[in-house]
Amino acid sequence: MTAYSDKIEQMLEYDRQHLWHPYTSMTNPLPVYPVVAADGVRIRLADGRELIDGMASWWSVIHGYNNPILTEALQQQARDFSHVMFGGLTHEPAVQLAQILVDNSPAGLDKVFLCDSGSVAVEVAMKMAMQYQYARAKEGKNRFLTIRSGYHGDTFHAMSVCDPETGMHQIYRGVLPEYFFADAPACRFHDTWDERDIDSFAHLIEQHHHQLCAVILEPIVQGAGGMRFYHPNYLARVRELCDRYDVLLIADEIATGFGRSGELFACDHAAVVPDILCLGKALTGGYMTLAAVLATTEIAETISSSEPGVFMHGPTFMGNPLACSVAVASVSLLLKSDWRNTIGHLEQEISRGLEPCCDLTTVEEVRVLGAIGVVQMKKPVAMATIQQRFVDRGVWVRPFGKLVYIMPPYCMNDADIKTLTAAIYEVVALEK
Repeated sequence: MTAYSDKIEQMLEYDRQHLWHPYTSMTNPLPVYPVVAADGVRIRLADGRELIDGMASWWSVIHGYNNPILTEALQQQARDFSHVMFGGLTHEPAVQLAQILVDNSPAGLDKVFLCDSGSVAVEVAMKMAMQYQYARAKEGKNRFLTIRSGYHGDTFHAMSVCDPETGMHQIYRGVLPEYFFADAPACRFHDTWDERDIDSFAHLIEQHHHQLCAVILEPIVQGAGGMRFYHPNYLARVRELCDRYDVLLIADEIATGFGRSGELFACDHAAVVPDILCLGKALTGGYMTLAAVLATTEIAETISSSEPGVFMHGPTFMGNPLACSVAVASVSLLLKSDWRNTIGHLEQEISRGLEPCCDLTTVEEVRVLGAIGVVQMKKPVAMATIQQRFVDRGVWVRPFGKLVYIMPPYCMNDADIKTLTAAIYEVVALEK
C-alpha cells in the first residue's frame, strides 16, 4: 500500500509541476483528486473513496460512466478502424449519426458539419453565417448580436460573443472583435411573460440589422455565464425579429441538447427552429470529443453556389469514426428510453432536495429546470475549500463564482440525488 501511495503522490507532484488544469493557476493550483475508475454515477478515487458525480463530467456523461452499450460501440469500431480523414472519404458511423441528427433535430436542419468540440462548433457556426452573407453579396453583414450573461466557449472568436463584463474573457477586450450585446432576458422561465423584456434586443437588431450576419444565443438556459433560465417567449420573439430583419439565428445547444432542459432541444420549449444549431457535450455520452453544426439547405446551397464554392473549414479529426460510433449509440440509447419522464422525475427530485437551501441566509436563489439544479449564493465561494467539503461528503460538485449547481447523469437514482442534494445543503450552510 505504501508503494502505491508513493506512486500516487509522485503522480500528483508531477501534475502540480507540469499539468495546466482548466481555469487554474500554475503557481497556486487548486487541488486535484486522482481518479482510478468510474462506473455508473460514481467516480472512484485512488484512495478508495467513491464520489457521486453531480456534474456528469461537465454535463456530458448523460448515461453514466462505463455504459456497456457505449463501450461496446467504441470497442467494435476500434476493431474495424479508429480513424480516417474525412476529406474525400466517408464511413457508415458518420452517415448514421447525420441521419439520427437530421431526423430528430428541429425540422429543416438537414445539413450536418461534424467537428471537434463545442467551442469549435461555435467557431464553425459563426464562420458559416459570415460566409453565407458573403455568398449573398452582403459583405457588410459580418457582425453578431447576442445577449448578456451568455457563454459560448473559450476559443478565440467564440470569446467575442461571451459576456464582456461578467464573463471570463475581459482581459482580451480590445483584441477580440466587438459585437452587439442586448440586455440579458429578465423574464424567467416560469414567470408571466412581459413583452418589454425583448425591448433591448429589438432596439439593437432594428438599429444594426444591416451589419448583422447572425444572432447567436443559448436558447432558454444560459450556462457558464450564469446558469439562468429565461422565458420561451423571449426566444420566440428573437426568431420573429431575425426573420423580419433578414438575420440568421444560431442556437448554441452545446449544453442543453439531448434532453437536459426537459425538451430534447431547448429550442423546442418555444417551438423555434434556428438557422444553425450547435451540438456537443452529451452527443457522445462523454466518451469522445465531438460536436456537430446543423444548418438549413438554403444556407448550405447558398455557400456552395458562390465563390469559393466550398465552406472553408476542415478539422483533421472531423467525423472521427470512434466518436461517431459512440455518438450513434449514445443518441440512440437516449431516444429509445423514456427520457422525458426520466428528466421530469429528476427535476422533481432535485427541486425537493434543494428546497431547504432557500431558508439559508447566504443563499440568493434556488432554481431548477429539467436535470439542472442551481443554488445561487450571495457571495462567491472559495473553490478549494468548498470542493474539499463536497469530496469529504462523497459527492462531486464543482461550483464557480456564486453558483453551486448540478447537472447529474440521467441514470442517477433517487437515493443518490437525495445524498447529492443533502450534501449541497450541508456545505452551503457552512458558508458565511
